[in-house]
Amino acid sequence: MTNRGFEKHYYLMLLPGMVWLILFSLVPMLGIVMAFQDFNPGLGIFKSEWIGLENFKYMFLLSDSKTIMFNTIYIAVLKIIGNLLVPLIFALMLNELRVIVMKRWIQTIVYLPHFLSWVILSGILLDVFAFKGPVNGMLTFFGVEPILFLARADLFPYIVVGSDVWKEFGFNTIIYLAALTSINPALYEAAAIDGATRLQRLRFVTVPGITTTIVLLAVLSLGNVLNAGFDQIFNMYNPLVYSTGDIIDTWVYRAGLQNLQFSLATAMGLLKSVVSFVLIVISYYLASRFANYRIF
Repeated sequence: MTNRGFEKHYYLMLLPGMVWLILFSLVPMLGIVMAFQDFNPGLGIFKSEWIGLENFKYMFLLSDSKTIMFNTIYIAVLKIIGNLLVPLIFALMLNELRVIVMKRWIQTIVYLPHFLSWVILSGILLDVFAFKGPVNGMLTFFGVEPILFLARADLFPYIVVGSDVWKEFGFNTIIYLAALTSINPALYEAAAIDGATRLQRLRFVTVPGITTTIVLLAVLSLGNVLNAGFDQIFNMYNPLVYSTGDIIDTWVYRAGLQNLQFSLATAMGLLKSVVSFVLIVISYYLASRFANYRIF
């Protein structure tokens, strides 16, 4: 078969993905125009009144804007920190375990929550932290009054962050474990001959050996500063915790689909997308600059 024949097969393999990309990623982008209109569903996109940047001006005048911006950044930053430090510490501890069978079992168990959707996990967490759930049952056993965990605005962000770290740290641990396998065993042998303890070998051999991976994951996570996790929060939050748990994505959902403020919701979503795009570009530049990571 000629090279031209092979090219036809490659294009046919590419076709389903391209169709999916066009239908679900490119065509919906036409709706961005609603951010600059006083959109009326009865008139449609082409006949609705054009108002320019009025939606963006009104958006910044809303008292909710500062709250949801702060909540989004606060929760997202805490998630980034937790999903960097907890997997790193756990991977270092797991790497020191010498019983291979136990090491594999632990790695598999902590990895399992990653495969569960937030619809399932949120239902589990709602039961676990319920007024008569196991957590309050344990508190009652020790003489502590039951707490409405998911109805307290001061506790909700930390429950969100903690549950997200619990779900994802097993997956992120694998990345660090893969990086640990690239460290030359001769370095550990040389350090042991020089009299280094296990803690010193961990500090002066292991951690420096995966520094590039740590830096890479840290800078790439910058692109998620405005992604606090819609699926998780939408399935866990309630009006009592809007003050600390409402983020850009959940606000856009309520404003656009529940309150029918299509133009305002589109403006907020567009602003988030633009800022996220800029942060992603910056993060990839930093990854290339400090970790020699390139996608092109």
